[in-house]
This record gives sequence, structure tokens and C-alpha cells, in this order.
Amino acid sequence: QLQLVESGGGLVQPGGSLRLSCATTGFTLDSYAIGWFRQAPGQEREGVACISSIDDTTHYLESVKGRFTIRRDNAKNTVYLQMDSLKPEDTAVYYCAAAAIKGIANIPAPYDYWGQGTQVTVSS
Repeated sequence: QLQLVESGGGLVQPGGSLRLSCATTGFTLDSYAIGWFRQAPGQEREGVACISSIDDTTHYLESVKGRFTIRRDNAKNTVYLQMDSLKPEDTAVYYCAAAAIKGIANIPAPYDYWGQGTQVTVSS
């Protein structure tokens, strides 16, 4: 059974850092595109960062470029999202997702498998 479990969320002050982890089971991680998405109350889910199933090509939401880094560790079946210089507008529930596609996708539609989400709150 394919599962994704996020962890690492919490409350952090503006300018702080968090590292989110997405532990995966039931599939070969390097055969799937992986994306991190977020959803704030009353807003649509948006793609934050994603990594290709073919190579290490990555794509980032413009507002997080230079602050967030996505990385996969195939040996540990885990994908990470390092978030630095956090801002209050980064507050949301963060989800990781897997898509059985060749390539990369920064929109939710191609992703078939989702974790339960982890809350990130940036506030002083």
C-alpha cells in the first residue's frame, strides 16, 4: 500500500527555519515525481516545490525561490523540504504528494497519492 507521511511542521518565528520530511512506503521513490503543496484557509492548494521522477530537476513557486529547497533521499525513501527565512505568508498546511509520471509537475492534478498534511505556522 502506497503511503506518504509528513512530519516536521510547527510554530516558528518569522525568519526561522523548518525542515519537513515526507516518508514514503509501498513504492519506489525514484520512479515518481514528488511535490510539496500547501493550502491556507480559504485558498486553493498551490505547488510549492517539486522534483522530477527522471533526474534531480526541481521547480519552485516564485515566492519561495531561494528560501526553500526540495531534496529526495532514495535510500531512505524520504523527501525533504528545507524552509528558510520563513514569512507569515508561508503559514499553511503542507502536503507531499507522488505522481506516477515521467517528468515533473507543479500542479495538483497529476498527483495520485497524498499525505495527511502537516501544519506550518509562522508567527511572532
